[in-house]
Amino acid sequence: MNSKTTQVHYRYETVGNVNLFYRVSGKQSNPCVLLLHGFAASSYMFRDLIPELAKHFYVIAPDLPAFGFTESPSKDEYDYTFKNITNTIKTFLKQLNLSRYAIIVHDYGAPVGWRLAIEQPEHISAIVSQNGNAYEEGLAEGWAPIKQYWKDPTSENRAALSRFPTAEEIKLQYLTGVSDSSLVSPDGYTLEGHQITKPGMADIQLDLVLDYASNVENYPKFQNYFREQQPPLLAVWGGNDPYFLPEGAKAWLRDIPTADIRFYDTGHFALETHGSDIIPVIREFLEQHLL
Repeated sequence: MNSKTTQVHYRYETVGNVNLFYRVSGKQSNPCVLLLHGFAASSYMFRDLIPELAKHFYVIAPDLPAFGFTESPSKDEYDYTFKNITNTIKTFLKQLNLSRYAIIVHDYGAPVGWRLAIEQPEHISAIVSQNGNAYEEGLAEGWAPIKQYWKDPTSENRAALSRFPTAEEIKLQYLTGVSDSSLVSPDGYTLEGHQITKPGMADIQLDLVLDYASNVENYPKFQNYFREQQPPLLAVWGGNDPYFLPEGAKAWLRDIPTADIRFYDTGHFALETHGSDIIPVIREFLEQHLL
């Protein structure tokens, strides 16, 4: 494989009033893999995965609106909901002429990916989830104050979550459940910690926390997609995740009996500590189902 083929390019695509940053690598004629990051991350979380996949696949990894290097408008000019973010990504894919792709999802990237799947199931060739949830039993106790906010979105309940969009909390998310913190690069949580301090960003993130209730409401629709379409599915799960429990990964076996579910002794950002274990598994899974 020519090394130039697997070089990563860093580009922007104007999608409505969003200047969407994305990483791209691999031959465009190869099967496409779309990488969708979650909170609090960006396409940077896939930095080691992208060149490995690019040997055989065309890899696209955008920064979602309000994350990473994507240049997003204020909340007065853009509707920060998962439905609207999905619409932005859907338009982005259309502009790039991509109509068939596997998805690799993490955290917030999961409900974006699930929405793409239920709206255009013919576009999805396979699914990999790294702690991207689709079942209520996957929601850990840490969601309790968030659920209270969903139930009663008062200023008091919003204020109770004020720690959530802070650099300190983001760092904690990267390190919780990790036995050796020296394996976690500080770049990811530092970059996202800087992002969260930008004017208006904390409010945007709290709006997204509130709208996450819409994802849970749609879980039955997502699960129906899994049952009806039976997409090839691999879950590579940090078993010590304080937000998404292993039960959420195991639940896929109810709907997709052939799903491949694997757990690793780490936290929410499993690729940070166990990339050398997980990346070959993802690569082999995609090669099996796409090549």
